[in-house]
Amino acid sequence: MTSSETTNADSAERGLAEVRRKIDTLDEQIQALISERARLAAAVREAKGDLGSGSAYYRPDREAQVLRRVIERNEGPLSDAAILRLFREIMSACLAQQEPMRIAYLGPEGTFTQQAVYRQFGHSVNAIAQPSIEDVFLSVQGGEADFGVVPVENSTQGVVSHTLDLFMHSDLKIAAEVELRIHQHLLTQARRLDQIERVYAHQQSLAQCKHWLAAHLDHAELIAVSSNAEAARRVRNAPDSAAIAGRHAAEVYGLPVLFANIEDHVDNTTRFLVLGKSLLPSSGEDKTTLMVAGHDGPGALFGLLEPLARHHVNMNRIESRPSRQGRWDYVFFIDVDGHVDDPSLASAMEELAESARLVKVLGSYPRAVLGRLPDSAATETQS
Repeated sequence: MTSSETTNADSAERGLAEVRRKIDTLDEQIQALISERARLAAAVREAKGDLGSGSAYYRPDREAQVLRRVIERNEGPLSDAAILRLFREIMSACLAQQEPMRIAYLGPEGTFTQQAVYRQFGHSVNAIAQPSIEDVFLSVQGGEADFGVVPVENSTQGVVSHTLDLFMHSDLKIAAEVELRIHQHLLTQARRLDQIERVYAHQQSLAQCKHWLAAHLDHAELIAVSSNAEAARRVRNAPDSAAIAGRHAAEVYGLPVLFANIEDHVDNTTRFLVLGKSLLPSSGEDKTTLMVAGHDGPGALFGLLEPLARHHVNMNRIESRPSRQGRWDYVFFIDVDGHVDDPSLASAMEELAESARLVKVLGSYPRAVLGRLPDSAATETQS
């Protein structure tokens, strides 16, 4: 090495050492600020007094406001998705200083709904797997869990009807929504597609990947199971089989990903609901879900929707479900923009109450913050 090269190498090493010194200094400052934030979070909890369960201290409306400001402030180089995950985990850890919240979700472990739990609450919670959507409702209603997370609709496969049906006889409220992009992977111990004789997955995941499966695994038997996690469990010791599931399931069950992102629609998204016990204050950017039913007769549905239109309330989803109180009798689930306390929606609700047979507010809750972050999810009745 020449003297010039040695000088340049020494200069580069000194420059690198200076950069590392600055990083170490920033790390100390960041850690000190996080500790201070945790102390302030504890002070807020002390100021509120003993409110009992963790759900009494968790405010989805306040958290949504904080996270929106995080995104507004972000000037890079980290993406909005990355910076949001960092702050979510900081907030989760601060809230869990005394006792982690208990979050019931549609299990088993390794399913996509579990990922929705961590997206909404961070990892500093006690995630409790439940075998069915109904069990998630019961866990929250009975106080075994502070909140619950269940799937409600998929952008390509439609609504999860069982979730809507359970609201007919439940007093639970929607506390938040979570949107996750779907990324389905083919998990298997096989090394080639021609070695795979069976593919296990939840029926909706099979539907979401049907064109890919027809093109690449038309020789394999497709077997629907209760969840994608169950599919992964069956496949981990079966080298002639494959499962369709997310990357988290691959990690939990120790399965290689033979092919990634095999879903037919790249923008496929699943929406989950967070179940709680009370209505929330406005976060400033909210949605409201209503359950309504009209009287029999011509124009019944028009009578339910007309007050919303006249008061300039934007409706973005409507679903009908049998009421099970009589033949061909239906209730309607309607999602609208705004909070139930907003003047326009409040006025529309007053008129609805006068003319409708049933009006029930299922929740006014923050719109999903940066809902379409790159992530893995799928709507499953067992996911």
